[in-house]
Amino acid sequence: MDDHQLLPVHIYMLTVIIGFPTNLLALFAFIQKIRVKATPNCILLLNLTISDLCFLVFLLFKMAEQIAGHWAFPPFLCPFSGLVYFSTIYTSTLFLTAVSVERYLGVAYPIHYKLRRHTTHALIASLGIWVFSFAHCSFIYVTEFKRDNYSLLNMPPSNFCYDNFTEKQLQVLLPVRLEISIVLFLVPSLITCFCYFEFIRIVMSSTHICRSKKQRAVGLVAATLAVFIICFTPFNISHVVGYIQWKNPDWRIKVLVLSTFNACLDPIIFYFSSSAMKRSCCSFWTRIKEICMLPPLLHKLFNRGTERTGAQDQVCSSQL
Repeated sequence: MDDHQLLPVHIYMLTVIIGFPTNLLALFAFIQKIRVKATPNCILLLNLTISDLCFLVFLLFKMAEQIAGHWAFPPFLCPFSGLVYFSTIYTSTLFLTAVSVERYLGVAYPIHYKLRRHTTHALIASLGIWVFSFAHCSFIYVTEFKRDNYSLLNMPPSNFCYDNFTEKQLQVLLPVRLEISIVLFLVPSLITCFCYFEFIRIVMSSTHICRSKKQRAVGLVAATLAVFIICFTPFNISHVVGYIQWKNPDWRIKVLVLSTFNACLDPIIFYFSSSAMKRSCCSFWTRIKEICMLPPLLHKLFNRGTERTGAQDQVCSSQL
């Protein structure tokens, strides 16, 4: 394996190592919060966490494919893994947008929104996001079936999954990618930017909001915009460039690797947007420190016990 193939593997491994524990911690925090009191924000963040975990599971397939140098799994898993992998990228985009809208409405129309705020609306929105994203990315099946001599039972060992497209496949693929980049990225990005710029303006100008909450608001906006700029923007630019040049850009794999950082950056958003996640992080960190302090404490207790035993032995020997 050369350096060109090794770099994505290292990034995938880093994403999995960081993403799995942090998202599992977030999953635990949001489930605990919903059991006590469900809120629209927690429901949206829980769905975003589930999306990230699904993404990480199917990222393992891409990592194994990169290491092996070919798609080593049953052929029918190729379009399915591609469907889940790319759909969860866009469900993340849409859930981040939904969180931004929820935040904006909460500060822009506090009384009106509080009266109409209900968890049912968040559940319906979440279901709609999952269906909308998967429906758009289902073109992957159409693209794969248009491959010459494609079979669900047989796939040449030299082939990578969802790569090396024919002209017939590009006729379907490139226009759909352009449409997805507009509908599932550009529009949500504009909505998110508007909502968070207004959110920050209102929060920072308010005299009733304490400094710590203002800092959390700035952290939330900064982390969200970082995800959009670093993870999603380059990947979706490749869709536009690909449509203009009418080919699959050679550098697309590099920006696709960048999109994996989404699963690492989302927990930062969870930390700034949810008090439940913040408490779980503090509790987890306290527990880690206790575990790290345990060996020295055991060593100290053992030494004390040894000293006591030695002293008692000396007393006994003197009495004898």
